[in-house]
Amino acid sequence: MTDPMVSTDWLAARLGDPDFQVIDATWYMPGDNRPGRAEFEGGHIPRSVFFDIDALSDQTSGLPHMLLSPQAFATAAGQLGLRREATQIVYDAQGLFSAPRVWWTLKVMGFERVFVLDGGLVKWKAEGRETATGPDAPVATMVTPGFDPDLVRNVAEVREALTDGHTQLIDARPPGRFTGEVPEPRAGLRGGHMPGARNLVWSAVVTPEKTLRTADELTLAFEEAGVDLFRPVITTCGSGVTASVLALALTRLGYAGVPVYDGSWSEWGSLADTPVVTGPAD
Repeated sequence: MTDPMVSTDWLAARLGDPDFQVIDATWYMPGDNRPGRAEFEGGHIPRSVFFDIDALSDQTSGLPHMLLSPQAFATAAGQLGLRREATQIVYDAQGLFSAPRVWWTLKVMGFERVFVLDGGLVKWKAEGRETATGPDAPVATMVTPGFDPDLVRNVAEVREALTDGHTQLIDARPPGRFTGEVPEPRAGLRGGHMPGARNLVWSAVVTPEKTLRTADELTLAFEEAGVDLFRPVITTCGSGVTASVLALALTRLGYAGVPVYDGSWSEWGSLADTPVVTGPAD
């Protein structure tokens, strides 16, 4: 399987097989005031475990949901009962929004067989499929640490990419935030974008039915945003969540190993010495 997505039919046929583990990655923007765990307990795909994007993150960084260290993540993954030899299927309650962040996180941390449920819980429920309520009850496992540095970028590496003349930055934030015309939802951040970055809002790669667009549609979307699909890219957004949606879309196009800037605008926009421009893309 080279496509990063699986269908609801595919998952339903394997639900309950111990070689397939289902992960609910529901997360909402801070201003939505909707805790993902509460929604999980209100209704989720049976046999799912809940991955709390905020809780399972580096609490010392001062930035939202930054990656844990490989050792700390291995401990957290073990507490969720994850196993490296199994296949993980990640979904969220919004259809296709936060699940790609957990898909990317697992890939960074060395899990090799990770997929996203196309349409997520939205499609699952629309098809009348079974759901469960209440908390999860994972059986703890031992997970060895792993880490793939090719899939993640830090602020120093993004600075370097801006000057190498080859790497492209693709920003998944809405256009108003990209241009600086709309304030950032997190206080204290400058408005605008990185010099030379291209803007492709994450929702442009998702259908109204909350599934990932076809390869042809994705190719057109990236090209219309001014992205050269024959050059390397780094995806970015507000805090690394919707940047993962673009990384997922590029993976569907065959570009495996697309790196995400983990700190994204929450870091870049808060620093005094990072270059920022306003207005549309160059």
